[in-house]
Amino acid sequence: MALSYDLGGTRYRFASLKTLLAKATPERSGDILAGIAADGPVERLAAQHCLADLPLKALREDILEVDGDDVTALIAAQFNEVAFAPVSGMTVGTFRDWLLAPTTTGAELAAIGIGLTPEMVAAVSKIMRAQDLIAVAAKIEVVTRFRSTIGLQGHIATRNQPNHPTDDTQGIALSALDGLLHGAGDAVIGVNPATDALPDYIRICEVLEAIRTQLDIPTQHCCLGHVTTAIAAIAQNAPVDLVFQSVAGSQKANDGFGVTLPMLDEAYDAIHGLGRAPAGSNLMYFETGQGAALSAQAHHGMDQQTLETRAYAVARQYKPLLVNTVVGFIGPEYLADGKQIIRAGLEDHFCGKLLGLPMGVDICYTNHSYADQEDMDILLTSLAAAGVNFVITVPGADDIMLNYQSLSFQDAQFIRDTLKCPPAPEFAKWMRANGIGDPNVQLPSLAQALQNLKLPAA
Repeated sequence: MALSYDLGGTRYRFASLKTLLAKATPERSGDILAGIAADGPVERLAAQHCLADLPLKALREDILEVDGDDVTALIAAQFNEVAFAPVSGMTVGTFRDWLLAPTTTGAELAAIGIGLTPEMVAAVSKIMRAQDLIAVAAKIEVVTRFRSTIGLQGHIATRNQPNHPTDDTQGIALSALDGLLHGAGDAVIGVNPATDALPDYIRICEVLEAIRTQLDIPTQHCCLGHVTTAIAAIAQNAPVDLVFQSVAGSQKANDGFGVTLPMLDEAYDAIHGLGRAPAGSNLMYFETGQGAALSAQAHHGMDQQTLETRAYAVARQYKPLLVNTVVGFIGPEYLADGKQIIRAGLEDHFCGKLLGLPMGVDICYTNHSYADQEDMDILLTSLAAAGVNFVITVPGADDIMLNYQSLSFQDAQFIRDTLKCPPAPEFAKWMRANGIGDPNVQLPSLAQALQNLKLPAA
C-alpha cells in the first residue's frame, strides 16, 4: 500500500501504516522520545492529509500486526462486518465529516461501535480539532448500571478516591466521608491500596462496605488491587463490588501489569458469580493511560495514542461499569505540558466513547509536568461539555498516596453547578434525602460523621 502525499512541492512518503499514524499524531513528548514523531508541523500536516485520504477498509485489512499478540487477536475477533457496513466505503476524512454531520445521531454512532477497530478510531481522531472531539463525543450516550446509573446524557458522575499512604482504616474512612459530604462518589468509592496484600485488600473492601451500608449509599466501591488479588478475595467471599485492572494496548505491556486475557476472563466469571449485584449489572473497572506501553518498552513501534485506543478493545470485552484514562499520571516524558494533556484527554474520551465504552477521565498531572490546575479546569470543562461519564476527585486535588494532582471534590461541585450536570439519579436522591448540597441544612462535621461509623478492626 503506497502511503505518500505531495505538499508544498515536496513528496512525503511513509514506510508503513504504523509510521503514518505516528507522524499524523499531534505533537507529544512520548512519540518524540520513541523516535517516531513527525519531524515538524509540515511533515505532520502531510501525514494527516495522507491519512484523511486512506480508506477505512485499509485500516481493517491492515490491523497493526504484532506477532503472537493477544490484543491484536482480540481486535480481529471483535470486528463486526455488519456494524461496519454503513461506513465501509468511507475514507478516514469522509468518516470524520460523517461523524460531525448534524444528521448523524448518537444512536447511529452507538450502532457502528463494534464495527470499528481501535486503529480506525485513533486514525480519525488524529485529523480532528478539539471542538470536533467534543462535538462527536457529546452525541454518544454509553450507560452502565450497578447500584447507580452512570452515563446518562446531561449527568456527570464522580469517583471518590480516599487513598491513604498506609491504607489506614480511619484515614480512608475520613477521606471518603469528606467526599460524600461534598456529593462525590456516585460512580464509585475507589481506593488505590498502598500494598497488594490480600488481608489489606479484604479489609479495605470491608471498610468501604461498612460506609456504604451504614449510610445506605446507592453506589459501589472498589479496592484497586491487582486482578489476581481480587479473584483471591472473591474466593473468600469478601464484599467485592467491582474488579479492577490497569490494561494496555499490547500483550507485552499487559505482561508488565502481570495480567493476561485469561485472567480477566476468570475475574469476570468470579465477580458475576459472587451474587452481590442484580443480573445484567456491569462489574468491571479498567484504567488506561497514554504512554503505558512505551514506558514498558512494549510499544512495537506504534504511537502512544494508537496504543491507548487498542487498550479499549481489551476493556470493552468485559462490559465494564467504568473505564478511565489517567491522562497525565505517567509524567512529562509522555505528555509534556498542559496543552498535550488537554489534547490527550479529549482524544481518549472521544475514542473510548466511539468504541462503546463508559469513559471517564482522571484529569491529572504529576508535579514535575509543565501543567497546573488551570489546565485541569480547561480540560474538566471541555470534557463535561463532551459528556464525560465520570471524573476522579480527591481531597484538595492532592493525592497524598500516589503523589500527583487530580481534581478536588469542589471542582466537581463547580462543574455540576455551572453546566447543570447533576450526579447519577439514585445518588442525587440520596443527597437530597440527607441534605447534601442544601445550603439550609447543617451537615455533621467530618469528626462527627467518622465517630458515627462502626468500622472493621484495623
